[in-house]
Amino acid sequence: MVRLGRIMGWLQIMLGGLVIIASISTLFMFYSAGFFLHNDDICRHFYGSNKNLVNYENNFDLAALASRVEEVLSKLETLQDKLESTVQEINKNKDELHRSNISRLEYKRFLENEVIRPLYNAHIALRQIRLPKIDPSKNETLVEDPLINTFVVEEIRKYITPKENRAGKINIYGTEKVYNTIGHACVTMKTELEEYMDYDVGSYCKDDWILGQKLMIRGCDPLPRRRCLTRASKLYLRPYSINESLWRIPEGRNVRWSNYQCRNFECLSSKNTKRGYSKCTGCFEMEKEKLKWVTTNTSLPIDFSIKDVLAVKPGEVRIGLDFGIGTGTFAARMREENVTIVSTALNLGAPFSETIALRGLVPLYVTLNQRLPFFDNSMDLIHTAGFMDGWIDLQLLDFILFDWDRVLRPGGLLWIDRFFCKRKDLDDYMYMFLQFRYRKHKWTIAAKSDDEVFLSALLEKPPRSL
Repeated sequence: MVRLGRIMGWLQIMLGGLVIIASISTLFMFYSAGFFLHNDDICRHFYGSNKNLVNYENNFDLAALASRVEEVLSKLETLQDKLESTVQEINKNKDELHRSNISRLEYKRFLENEVIRPLYNAHIALRQIRLPKIDPSKNETLVEDPLINTFVVEEIRKYITPKENRAGKINIYGTEKVYNTIGHACVTMKTELEEYMDYDVGSYCKDDWILGQKLMIRGCDPLPRRRCLTRASKLYLRPYSINESLWRIPEGRNVRWSNYQCRNFECLSSKNTKRGYSKCTGCFEMEKEKLKWVTTNTSLPIDFSIKDVLAVKPGEVRIGLDFGIGTGTFAARMREENVTIVSTALNLGAPFSETIALRGLVPLYVTLNQRLPFFDNSMDLIHTAGFMDGWIDLQLLDFILFDWDRVLRPGGLLWIDRFFCKRKDLDDYMYMFLQFRYRKHKWTIAAKSDDEVFLSALLEKPPRSL
């Protein structure tokens, strides 16, 4: 046993020495890269011209890096102190050590919990530091994701990392990425955020809702509250009564048109090529809208009627969410069936949110970036149409679907309406929808074009009792 104790003592001393060597080498790596000493010659060697060097410094979160290195050094110091105190205890209690009988399993457990795991965690914390990279094609430094180096937990890092659209497409927001948010992305839009919050307290706000929407789409979400008075149309009229507002184009004078290409609802016609929006073409034409989700002579099996869907769970669908882009027609149809629907809406080139509200329905002004503001197991139905398709990143879709699953109650329905993607990508998306093992009430695939397909499905969330 004396020999075993000595071996443990020497092993711990050696590991303590390795910790010190690792910490010194880590610091040397960052010092040699010019982060702390600011050695311009070394930085220029690694990062190119002075312009790239300036961009590198501007696009890198040095505070987060310093915090991470301090965190790792603290872990290493704690480990070293623990090892030293263990060695001291061994030296003090030599007699007890002679009489004790430490098994190999206990010795193994000690090494794993007290030595190997702390070293591994410190190693991973350093390995996860992201450095800005030089784009050789543009000879410029790529902007680093904001505050990414602040977090160690991988799931947080995955969530806040911007998700690039598949196949390089531009998404519905007109951007190349979707920015999931925990409010952190505001640091990358400092100028825009300061402009948004620059107002006279108690006076009228500027007509800058489009700046606020830009901030939301780029991940600065939720926006801060403001202490100014919102503007309304100068000619605001009393809205139509609910009996006529559902299927009538609202009064155009109740909309602020200054940030749209069009200046009235007539201009938003699908026949106008300069209407300013591309999604939901024709959804400002009520005669066309009345034909949606009702029994028609359509030959496409992917089109489900509302009555057929409600018949799956008669009397059980009372409240739900329509996650898409439109003017609230799905919610209007559901209202006729005594079902209350909240409709997500962004004003992407047209007054979608205002139109939904003026029709007497409930708009929810949120982006894909945001966690749904509903409690767990609260919705009877989630319907999605015309918003997400084959451009969406699979990991982003995964986060969204898990959030929908959180909101849906056991027995609730997920209605995927006319989702489309490349035929070669269908298996990937099918896996995403089927991974929750919902019950299939309806599942239909139809050709959209030679290389694209539609998918419509009606799925029921299973009970998950613990």
